[in-house]
Amino acid sequence: MDQSYDIVVAGAGIAGLTAALTAARLGRKTLVLSGDVLGGQLLSIEKVDGYPGFPDGVPGYDLCPIAQEQAMTAGAEFESAEITGLEPSGDGIKISTTVGDVSARAVIVATGANLKHLGVPGEDRLEGKGVSHCATCDGPLLKGKVAAIVGGGDSALQEALTLAEFTSKTIILNNADSLTGQQAYRERVESNAKIEVRNNTTVEEILGDTAVTGLKLKSSGGESQIESAGVFVYIGLEPASGFLNGKVKVDAKGAVPTDGQMRTELRGVFAAGTIRAGAQGRAAASAGDGATAAIAADQYLRDGQWHS
Repeated sequence: MDQSYDIVVAGAGIAGLTAALTAARLGRKTLVLSGDVLGGQLLSIEKVDGYPGFPDGVPGYDLCPIAQEQAMTAGAEFESAEITGLEPSGDGIKISTTVGDVSARAVIVATGANLKHLGVPGEDRLEGKGVSHCATCDGPLLKGKVAAIVGGGDSALQEALTLAEFTSKTIILNNADSLTGQQAYRERVESNAKIEVRNNTTVEEILGDTAVTGLKLKSSGGESQIESAGVFVYIGLEPASGFLNGKVKVDAKGAVPTDGQMRTELRGVFAAGTIRAGAQGRAAASAGDGATAAIAADQYLRDGQWHS
């Protein structure tokens, strides 16, 4: 791995891949530090709706490889390495990784976010044994069985629709008064006879010895218990910003504040996608962030200007 680049992109979700494509097309020597998996959260999404160029939607596991191939064709380099920290160094930024240090004149942080956990008994113990975050991956294992989705936003509804293709019944457990996902998803969920929605309901415990067998619930009607062979958790995201170690400002939720050009508080560092404060959490918006950050980084490298 070369040790010096114009732009280093941290993260290889759709924001990072778009940033890399844009930066490489602008003629910048670009490196993407991808961690273990290319594609981020989109890899588990069966159909990404509302992404330009795909009127019928596109699987996330197809969209991300397409973007990666475009970025590589444009000249971006990729390295499978986790970032462990970054700090100003001379006129640039030193990035520490699990395979050594890299220097960059500008950095685009696009490490995305991780799915939140319920934090209830049985969740960690039964992870991978019925507790899942990917209906596409594990739905076929639940064919003809009952499964539960926890959450009420876009991801939860998308995954419920995918899961319903396999299960005899899919139960959405939503802790709010109503579902908060896009209207198009809500209409499809509400019209699907295999999907049941339970609002104002929380999971208190995941039951089972060696595999998930049921859930203990709490609602306005009191405590109850349901049988379920699997539970899929989609209750929100936590920005993957721990590696910044205070070098770049984050808000109370761990998200990185930026201006309209994706510039952070630290000179030479930009942020894009779901790690950014105020991010919309949609693939098209994250791709837009990535392109904006790369263009702004190119401008910064050309004129050296930065906000105060």
